[in-house]
Amino acid sequence: MIAVASENICGDQQISLVNEGLDRQQLLEENRALHCDRNYYKTLHKKTKAREDLLKQENQQLNARIRYLEQKLYSRKSEKKNTSSEKDTSTSSSSDDPSKRKRGQQQGSPGHGRRDYSHLPVKEEVFELDEAVCPVCGCPYQEASFLDTDDSELIEMKVEAYRRKIQRKQYKKACQCAGIPGIITAPGPAKLIGKGKLGISVWVHLLLEKYLYQRPINRLLESFKDIEYDVPPGTIGGGLKKLAPLFEPVLREIIQKNQTERHLHADETRWLVFELIDGKKSYRWYMWVFVSKNTVVYILDPSRATSVIEKHLKVVSVLILSVDRYSSYKSYAKDREHVILAFCWTHVRRDFLTSAKGFDELQAWGMDWVESIGNIFHLNNLRVKHEIDSSEFAQADHSLRQALEAMKQQFESELTEADLHPERAKRLNSIKEHWDGLLVFVDYPWIPMDNSEAERRMYTVALGRKNYYGSGSVWSGHFTASLFSIFQTLKLWNINPRKWLTQYLQACAENRGQTPPDLTCFLPWTMSKEQLARLHYPDTS
Repeated sequence: MIAVASENICGDQQISLVNEGLDRQQLLEENRALHCDRNYYKTLHKKTKAREDLLKQENQQLNARIRYLEQKLYSRKSEKKNTSSEKDTSTSSSSDDPSKRKRGQQQGSPGHGRRDYSHLPVKEEVFELDEAVCPVCGCPYQEASFLDTDDSELIEMKVEAYRRKIQRKQYKKACQCAGIPGIITAPGPAKLIGKGKLGISVWVHLLLEKYLYQRPINRLLESFKDIEYDVPPGTIGGGLKKLAPLFEPVLREIIQKNQTERHLHADETRWLVFELIDGKKSYRWYMWVFVSKNTVVYILDPSRATSVIEKHLKVVSVLILSVDRYSSYKSYAKDREHVILAFCWTHVRRDFLTSAKGFDELQAWGMDWVESIGNIFHLNNLRVKHEIDSSEFAQADHSLRQALEAMKQQFESELTEADLHPERAKRLNSIKEHWDGLLVFVDYPWIPMDNSEAERRMYTVALGRKNYYGSGSVWSGHFTASLFSIFQTLKLWNINPRKWLTQYLQACAENRGQTPPDLTCFLPWTMSKEQLARLHYPDTS
């Protein structure tokens, strides 16, 4: 019995040990599962927290963008006034601030004087009294020969359409010579378009209004109705297509001159062409501009890629490109040691101004940077006033370099701060990345600090895009870029486009509707000083 009992006890112990082993294994498995769950939820929480932080940052950026756009839409358009000062002075009335500058002509400052219109033709008109008699006795007045007339002037304009009736005289032969025509006719006026009814003055007016002053053709034709001239739109469209080849040789000369310049301003913006081409599924094209000291070239291209710059520029010596921070310019200059990119300080200033207006907590910081950049502009303006070899230039140059070194130390110091605001980090990293390109103007004083010249030339494109959206076809778009280039180049030389265009189209008409063989007298850099003086705008100051 004892042996049986001991056997039962051993069996129970074995069973309990087995159960304990099972319980332990189960606990280990449960513990392992809980660890996995814990790691899973920790990872999930980490991802959720990161996503929440990203959403908060995006929300901050969007709120800043909304605030910036609202201020751009509703507030002052000038960037010159300090935002913080606006808040301080908004509570006080403008009349209480004696230091505030009033609009318009300032008291004590010299005016521009009367404009001189002596270059305009004069049409004299004499006004007389119908009855010059004494109102008391009726005795007539006598004309005073010793007195001059009381003269004054009025400026008038007369816009009218008229028909030129061409009468070509015919002559009958009076001799008996054989082989000679019996009747000969005098030649008529030179025509720009054979069998066309529109004269040169009409085409000059249309081309200037559309491609220089950016008035839509349909609006022009409506204005023609006011002077009782109704012309079909198809006549204008067909005529423009025939005129397009006449300007291609002039454009080629401008492009060749532009490609040899040592310094260029470059920029690009969108332009719509309402004709689909192979490989392009949208109407969005791009209008590029390259501005030099002597020429302005616009190029219309379907893309915004580096290939457009490569196709236009033929670098044979050192070329300095004043540009914004668009990646295509960086890609173009990357493997070209003769190309130097000069980045625009106005864009950098605009970045800090945007941050100051978009984030309340960054307002003071952003405006401090705006003021620092304004000081760099001021120091450079003081420097370029003097000759490069002068001691005044050397002193101003030293002050400028010191200010730039202090600015470099400032952004490097700020980048080391802990918990840096993402917007601050973005702006500071950008100025650090482009620092070498921003310093080009220091070693090349004749290079401006900004790319404003290209942006000003883009105003023509923006105005045309606003007024008539773009071009209806590819040929029309390229013709637009061609005339933009010609007219803006003439403006660069202070040449009156109306005078130039009238002479050029007259020369084309005299050459039977073809481009003149010699363009020397139509290119500003090859024409004589006398020709240039005749085409200049008159000095009315």
